[in-house]
Amino acid sequence: MATPDLLFNLRNLFYLGAYQAAINNSDVQGLDADAAAERDTIVFRSYIALGSYQLVISEIDSSAATSLQAVKLLALYLTGDKEGAISSLKEWLSDSAIGSNPVLRLIAGIIFMHEQDYNEALKHTHTGGTLDLHALNVQIFIKMHRSDYAEKQLKIMQQIDEDHTLTQLANAWLDIAVGGSKIREAYLIFQDFAEKYPMTGMVLNGKAVCCMHMGSFEEAETLLLEALNKDAKDPETLANLIVCNLHLGKPSSRYLSQLKLSHPDHVLVKTAASSEANFERALQAVA
Repeated sequence: MATPDLLFNLRNLFYLGAYQAAINNSDVQGLDADAAAERDTIVFRSYIALGSYQLVISEIDSSAATSLQAVKLLALYLTGDKEGAISSLKEWLSDSAIGSNPVLRLIAGIIFMHEQDYNEALKHTHTGGTLDLHALNVQIFIKMHRSDYAEKQLKIMQQIDEDHTLTQLANAWLDIAVGGSKIREAYLIFQDFAEKYPMTGMVLNGKAVCCMHMGSFEEAETLLLEALNKDAKDPETLANLIVCNLHLGKPSSRYLSQLKLSHPDHVLVKTAASSEANFERALQAVA
């Protein structure tokens, strides 16, 4: 008889973006050493998602398991120590004893995806082995505009566990990337999450993006304002509100200002800055 998956609920909370809830519900009893290490990995990744990088760095010491050391590297990278984190990452990946650790490979994929070095990311993630790695591959291939490869990864995930939250999420991401009639299918996936689990900013943003693709900007705005109430600094909520308000003919400068203050490296902030600089140059050229 199969043993119960004691971490099922904790994983679900993390995957759906309920990070504080994952932390609050992490006191799971009866875990063996491997499951306890996975639990700690989820908890520290939740702290990272909430921006508590220093807490992660200070609490994970050099005696911790490889998976936790990898998570600490991600926290170091996100604090701005990019060179040091990548140097350590490459050193560990080349170590035959720990280089194949799935969490280490996952963190490598996340960091190199941040660096927009997708080929380097895939070097460490392409062999898969876990649903987390396959899901990251889907994201990477979507970033590379290779929905055909993303679909192959999704099919592997569906063969492993079609109903898994990560499989459903990957399906929704791919549907949005493909567009057209697939948008409705993505919307239904997020709607299903909304009915089954506590509503999170991630699910609200997913539904809102689908609504915008379908031209329902008023509904999208309602969803995004609800997401903003949950987290006023969430970069994706602010970015989506900017786009939504532009389509609705409403002012979006306040949301752009918030995004600039809280996430100055966001792609929308950089694009806006580049556009402003180009506009200034054009003005000076005709002055």
